[in-house]
Amino acid sequence: MSNPAAVSFEFFPPSDETAAQELLACVQRLAPLEPRFVSVTYGADGSTRTRTRACVARIRQETGLEVVPHLTCVGATREEVLRIAEDYWQQGIRQLVALRGDAGAADLSAEGRYRPRADGFAYASDLVAGLKSVGKFDISVAAYPEGHPESGGVDADLGNLKRKADAGASRAITQFFFDTELYLRYRDRCAAAGIRMQLVPGILPITRMPQLLRFAARCGSTVPAWLRRRFEGLDDDPETHRMVAASVAIEQVQRLREHGVDEFHFYTLNRAELTSAICQSLGLRPRIRQAQVA
Repeated sequence: MSNPAAVSFEFFPPSDETAAQELLACVQRLAPLEPRFVSVTYGADGSTRTRTRACVARIRQETGLEVVPHLTCVGATREEVLRIAEDYWQQGIRQLVALRGDAGAADLSAEGRYRPRADGFAYASDLVAGLKSVGKFDISVAAYPEGHPESGGVDADLGNLKRKADAGASRAITQFFFDTELYLRYRDRCAAAGIRMQLVPGILPITRMPQLLRFAARCGSTVPAWLRRRFEGLDDDPETHRMVAASVAIEQVQRLREHGVDEFHFYTLNRAELTSAICQSLGLRPRIRQAQVA
């Protein structure tokens, strides 16, 4: 581990000004770690579109960080999505995260299956191709080491990832996981499938176990029994919970480093403490940043 790893951080748009101030404090605490970029999510069904754009603008203005907005297929027409992308390009934004997005009620058939809208982008691979028609964006996409819940398994998901790569994506960020072997097997299978783009592990520091279990149930990630046992009895002991959570994540990133992984994407949930501690373990040290001049 001679060289520090590269990192990126994900945030979600705040719902009000109080949350906005808390988010900005989180970003400013993590900014001195010099992330490669920070991303801002879009909402499960595209519902936070306006707040995402406002959040992107504010972080760029107040920190000078490279900010990467998320864009999704659901909840918008092709014209609407490409108009947003064109606006980002005009602002000087050159990186995007392209996702299908979680389907809302309007995107589901009577049987509860995803039903693409006729005037929209159907899947992330279609979105990537559309964004490439706007400009030479550096595009990140999602990858699922355990398979997307709707894909039909890892093999089907690998096919989807290959289509996203062929459409022009340059980086895949994985869904969170806790079994290092899952990631390593998936990395090998990506290589065997001819997927050459970078595969960045997504790391989720555990702030609350009930919240983690809800996330995992929704996205299909496994929460191992050994991990649950580590947090037993800690619901009313936040200090010990934080120490255990930091230890778990530090062990995970160190094992991945031993297998040649040199970049990590952190799902911060707009909280800096755990992510900052994990980055310290990766050899990153805060650097003083010049204040932005309005």
